[in-house]
Amino acid sequence: MSSQDITPSTPSFPSRLPNVGTTIFTVMSALATKHQAINLGQGFPDFPCDRNLITKVNGEMLADHNQYPPMIGIPDLRNGIQQKIQNLYGHQYDAESEITITAGGTQGILTSILACVSPGDEVVIIEPAYDSYRPSIELAGGKTIAVSLEAVRDANGQVASYNIPWDALQKAINPQTRLLMINSPHNPTGMVWQKADLDRLASLLRNTSTLILSDEVYEHMVYDGAHHHSVASHPELAARSFLISSFGKTYHVTGWKVGYVAAPAPLTAEFHKVHQFNVFTVNTPMQYGLASYLSEASHYLNLPAFYQAKRDFFKAGLEKTKFKLLPTPGTYFQCVDYTALNIPEAKLPEAEFCKWLTTEVGVAAIPVSAFYEQPTESGVIRFCFAKQEQTLSTALERLQAL
Repeated sequence: MSSQDITPSTPSFPSRLPNVGTTIFTVMSALATKHQAINLGQGFPDFPCDRNLITKVNGEMLADHNQYPPMIGIPDLRNGIQQKIQNLYGHQYDAESEITITAGGTQGILTSILACVSPGDEVVIIEPAYDSYRPSIELAGGKTIAVSLEAVRDANGQVASYNIPWDALQKAINPQTRLLMINSPHNPTGMVWQKADLDRLASLLRNTSTLILSDEVYEHMVYDGAHHHSVASHPELAARSFLISSFGKTYHVTGWKVGYVAAPAPLTAEFHKVHQFNVFTVNTPMQYGLASYLSEASHYLNLPAFYQAKRDFFKAGLEKTKFKLLPTPGTYFQCVDYTALNIPEAKLPEAEFCKWLTTEVGVAAIPVSAFYEQPTESGVIRFCFAKQEQTLSTALERLQAL
């Protein structure tokens, strides 16, 4: 048989992530583009970052900071992060052995999990949860144990708020639990952990060997005069935690994919073993530009007021609709219950309602049910208000017509 008679074929192999398909975020964004809808689904700004930050990065490129930086990140940026954490939360990480620059928060999450979770280890997550958590655990060979936030309902049966499921967490933690993943401020609900919550968590884990992964990428988006309570502010929790944060979220540059992980030296040593063969290192000129920009604390200290103004503007507009607004003490997401709308579509499941809202009303949102492994319908969807005022105004006009 000649080579011309052979039909080329690609060998098949077992999928490492057989249950993973196209994410709801990709689906809804594509639908929004197709129908020219306003995309309040995916969580990224539609406004530019500070031009001064761009100038700094451009300057670093022209200064020939374009080759590999140190594997753990350039010293100036790690020192800046160390100082920021110490100033805000009172914990002094060692910049050389306890802080690593990552290719965004998601890489920090995956690498932390791969560093500490072995096949068969259990990892507890709290749903609704960011969609990268489960696949990252599966790639490590771990077993995901999910507990759900407790939905608090009003007299009409609508979701009013969410509580931490302490009883379920206590039952889920056992000698096989390698890692507990927490997220505050919380995506998608906007819920924020309080100091008393950290104290209770410390008590729950005190006599265990369970580690913590604390996803704090929205740390600078806490409103109404409240403060973010980081695991770094709690010495007992800091001693067993990977802390994840993101410059992309903080400085409106999500496409740059630069973040960091802070953790005690023994955890960081294991993190580095994976990191060096995962991404090795992170974009050089952006690290230098961010290091310079980070030295001016007002850039992140003023962020709560900036986003609170957007939250309040969007909230005021939504209050003229039949949507029930859930509290938004943190993040740049506003969750609403749509089940009281006086339209037949109010009876639809969340995913179908969001598709209808996108195609027929012209506003894209994300169903909160997409943040659960098993179908969990609560009639709640998520809007992102990290948008220009004109974008929000146009979206509100369409939503107020319902």
